[in-house]
Amino acid sequence: MTDTAERSGDAAAHAEPVRTRALIIGTGFSGLGMAIALQRQGVDFVILEKADDIGGTWRDNTYPGCACDIPSHMYSFSFEPKADWQHMWSLQPEIFDYLRGVADKYGLRRYVRFGARVEHARWDEGESMWHVHTADGDEYLAQFLISGAGALHVPLTPEFEGLEDFGGVAFHSARWNHDVDITRKRVAVIGTGASAIQLVPAIVDEVAELQVYQRTPPWVMPRPNNALPQWLRRVFTDVPGTRALARLAIYWAHEVVGFGMTKQPGLLRVGRLLGQWNIRRSVKDRALRRALTPSYRTGCKRILNSDIYYPAIANPRTEVITDRIVRFTADGIVTEDGRERPVDVVVFATGFHVTDSYTYVRITGPDGEELVDRWTREGVQAHRGIAVAGMPNLFFLLGPNTGLGHNSVVFMIESQIRYVAQAIAAVDDAGVTAISPRRSAQDDFNRDLHADLDRAVWSTGGCRSYYMDEHGRNRILWGGMTWQYWLATRRLRRSEFTFSGR
Repeated sequence: MTDTAERSGDAAAHAEPVRTRALIIGTGFSGLGMAIALQRQGVDFVILEKADDIGGTWRDNTYPGCACDIPSHMYSFSFEPKADWQHMWSLQPEIFDYLRGVADKYGLRRYVRFGARVEHARWDEGESMWHVHTADGDEYLAQFLISGAGALHVPLTPEFEGLEDFGGVAFHSARWNHDVDITRKRVAVIGTGASAIQLVPAIVDEVAELQVYQRTPPWVMPRPNNALPQWLRRVFTDVPGTRALARLAIYWAHEVVGFGMTKQPGLLRVGRLLGQWNIRRSVKDRALRRALTPSYRTGCKRILNSDIYYPAIANPRTEVITDRIVRFTADGIVTEDGRERPVDVVVFATGFHVTDSYTYVRITGPDGEELVDRWTREGVQAHRGIAVAGMPNLFFLLGPNTGLGHNSVVFMIESQIRYVAQAIAAVDDAGVTAISPRRSAQDDFNRDLHADLDRAVWSTGGCRSYYMDEHGRNRILWGGMTWQYWLATRRLRRSEFTFSGR
């Protein structure tokens, strides 16, 4: 083990900066995958993790019913398959265990500094190094800085008048308070997005009363998620090629949906019919059906999947409230119609700071330029969603416009990891110390990207989603098929970059 790795495992405070070649932020899929790639490449690295364990969003989100909406055989590393997933769409504990197993298999924990929240990174042109500072006062010097923090890590809790006076318990779904017993309590779930449609069915039979506050209804497709039979898991384990074939079938089935979202939004009418049927079969009340039926095109907002959400909504214990929340009182919630509903526990299933997630780490490039200032002024953008013009040796995994609305982000992450590894190798091959994309290459890439996005369902489907920034531009999603992104990143084109130093 390297000297850097030994020091990274030491919990004591450091008077001197910790030096390493590469510094990775985060221990989710992105951070762990990048670490394995650097390990194979022989590049010294340290990983900074703000929490006390690995796992990213699959560590943080422990709310009842939490699961993945991409089939497990696709939502996993291609180089580290798991044949015996218990469900087609795995629950949070199994994904969390998978990530911890990957970390242990590759011995990654010895490289991790836990409890290290990154606050500021500053590029030193003379040294060709990033100076990275954490909240606990430690400093790290690294030639390459790789953010694997992602966008789904800062919970978004709306501001409501009187919330501070509420006498009950309130928490965000991503910070589920397991010390609170919701049994026979009056529970309010605010939001009807991806988290809400999982947790509502999981708690409806426990509570005395469930209030679901809906601003915009989602499209929810029918999807059973029974445990995979033991015989099928044995086939995946014992019969060569079956697991790979299953992964391939899952991949292309989701790419068909992506084709509709990005190329032919009219094809998504099939999804609308399926979603309407899913409502009708479980909800008999016509007024409630109307409230649950979206007015926008399927796919404009994130498509959700559940066989049990609408039965939970139709449960006599559940009330769907579509009136806007005006304020909180000591005992409950007041809506726009003037009615106050008593509440014991409030769960904010209101998502995350996504389009502004980049503001939570201050990054200062050459000549003191703040990346936050540039992105605030110009919009969040990067070259191929990974590297930023004028910011040497800085890389983002799941950076701008590399999220997905139809397939596995792990596929995108692996493409980006390969690209970053090639960039580091290119620096070494050129005998220099730094690399950054040319501004012209970045501008060309983003011009073509947004031309595609302007025609996609997220821009034309008649909704407002968290994919859009305050200017109405999609800064989150990739504008094409995932195989197109794989082609765009499979080989680093040196002509698109500038090399400097030494």
